[in-house]
Amino acid sequence: MQAAQAALPLPLSTPNRNLVRLTIVRGITWTGFLGAIIFGIEVLGFQLRVLPIISVIVAMGLMNVATWWRLGRPRAVTDTEYLLHLMVDVTGLTLLFYFTGGSTNPFISYYLVPVTIAAATLPWIYAWIIASGAMAGYTFLMLFFDQVPQLSNGVIASNISLHVLGMWINFGLSAGLVTFFIFKMAHALRRREKTLSRTREAALRNEQVLAVATQAAGTAHELGSPLSTMAVLLKEMRQDAGDRPQLIEDIDLLRTQVDTCKTRLQQLVANADRRRLGEPESRVAEEWLSSVVQRWLVVRPDVSHKLEIAERRGKPELAVDATLEQALMNLLNNAADANPENIVISLNWDANEVIFDIRDHGPGVSLSIADQLGETFISTKSKGMGIGLVLTHATINRFGGNVSLYNHEEGGTLTEVKLPRRDTGQA
Repeated sequence: MQAAQAALPLPLSTPNRNLVRLTIVRGITWTGFLGAIIFGIEVLGFQLRVLPIISVIVAMGLMNVATWWRLGRPRAVTDTEYLLHLMVDVTGLTLLFYFTGGSTNPFISYYLVPVTIAAATLPWIYAWIIASGAMAGYTFLMLFFDQVPQLSNGVIASNISLHVLGMWINFGLSAGLVTFFIFKMAHALRRREKTLSRTREAALRNEQVLAVATQAAGTAHELGSPLSTMAVLLKEMRQDAGDRPQLIEDIDLLRTQVDTCKTRLQQLVANADRRRLGEPESRVAEEWLSSVVQRWLVVRPDVSHKLEIAERRGKPELAVDATLEQALMNLLNNAADANPENIVISLNWDANEVIFDIRDHGPGVSLSIADQLGETFISTKSKGMGIGLVLTHATINRFGGNVSLYNHEEGGTLTEVKLPRRDTGQA
């Protein structure tokens, strides 16, 4: 499999995501302010100093453009940088409100938006800096500002003043933006926690697999001598069997099983040598499955099975190696252990995935342990250790696939394996 890529400073990390959302909020806010000022001048006849007001709005627009450019750079956003962005917002609001009525402007409570964002995203000392800056700006605007008489005396309807209407609009804008920002931030945190949880589970599973692999390497070496001794003894036993065909048949079966064990151990040692490991080879899924099933039948001559291949155009290909073959054989063995009769093995595919289904007619999987199978050493067999499913899950996950176990509606267990196609899109 491909090596993991080195992580760049994340444009998707939490501070970067928060700065993206702040930029969106800033764009919406200042576009709304521009529209309100144009409406006030053209429709309500406000007497405003247009040049400084437009200068402030243009400056904030350029700030937004510069922020979008900065977010495209491969450098992570720090809390200090994020604090400076919020301070720029507070400063921009103070300048705008100074030229549009100061504390009499019904939009003055918009100061609460950057304060809320800071409290939700920054360390407490930075949040207090923003709160203090907003409070200082509000205090300044109570003493110094350009008067806009219409904001205090203007009336829209017989019982609704212009100031009250402005406060209502500001509440709607502030509530919408705060809800948007906080919801997105909480959603990102929940997704981050879920990702971290999955990463911890994967790390634990990998530790278990590594421990098993270490033991397997030593065991493979130790089993070589006993298997060789068994092969010699079986050869002598066959010579002594004389004309007893039933005994000869049993001895030949045992010799086949011993040879299979020796072959698998040799393959295990060869595949463990990383200097000889290359990229997984590409195989046609149907041919690969047929070869795996044939090798499995040598080990499990007691089973009866049916192999079903979907009647569809094309022949999907898979990336495979010896470990994936062993993972599928583990699942086939589990099905045979449950009930060796009438095992149905199916192959299907779509544009992106190849799907293997293994149906047995055993007792099924207990719901109390179904979710834990493959995550830890839990087995459905009285003498099982659960190692096979752990290794199987780890191997198939390494190839970008997944394993699911279901209780079939007609009895037994349905094991579903999904693997990505190497020839994606050629269904």
